[in-house]
Amino acid sequence: MTRLQDKVILLSGTGRGIGRAAALRFAAEGAVVAGGDLLEDDARETMSLIEAAGGTGSVSRVDVTDERSVGDWVQAAVARFGRIDVVYANAGAVRFGAVDEQPVADWRFTLATELDSVFLTVRAAWPHLVSSSGVIITVGSTAGISGSVTNKRVAHAASKGGVIALTRQLAAEGAQHGIRAVCISPGMIATEGSRENLLAPDHPMRAIAGSIPLGRLGTPEDVVSAAVFLSSDEASYITGANLVVDGGWSSVLPG
Repeated sequence: MTRLQDKVILLSGTGRGIGRAAALRFAAEGAVVAGGDLLEDDARETMSLIEAAGGTGSVSRVDVTDERSVGDWVQAAVARFGRIDVVYANAGAVRFGAVDEQPVADWRFTLATELDSVFLTVRAAWPHLVSSSGVIITVGSTAGISGSVTNKRVAHAASKGGVIALTRQLAAEGAQHGIRAVCISPGMIATEGSRENLLAPDHPMRAIAGSIPLGRLGTPEDVVSAAVFLSSDEASYITGANLVVDGGWSSVLPG
């Protein structure tokens, strides 16, 4: 039997990047993946890969910033699979900018996609997590625990700091129901999205791997391995924590 056998995982952002890697890995660990993404075609491709490997699940088009869309997604998952054991609030999008340059619209967009999305997803799934004494996995960032002179990211820092704080509160409120809530805060992870902006040839952070103590960029699988562990019974005494997955980047001064 695998580590997450027959657990139902509500996982957002399954179309690409870390979300796709998570969907494939959770399915390989025996979980049923109730995936969702605005990129519906990409999410369906992910589900096809899961099914080809012998896994099961479903896929829905979901806007994680829209209360009704999230609610419909959750109810569809419960109607099909009968329960939710793990919520992995992975989906998000960001618009970078300095405090004196970022338009208010970009600030609000980033907070909606990175912070509101977590609240809406968890709130919609909460009754089902209570029933299953389930697990909540949120996605923070090293941006939520430290500032940067290289990357101008005022909204991103605020939203991810909010996710970390929200996770601690979810752990406090969920404990009486047996719910665990844990945040994973990645550092620089090589994905389609990061290659288009932070790792682009003209970005000042393109050579950031040289400042990471372990000497390499992270991979989606590095993050997903942490998520699988935290979702499993092996982590049954871990809640309210923020696990930083960054190769030591945030722990060591540059140079």
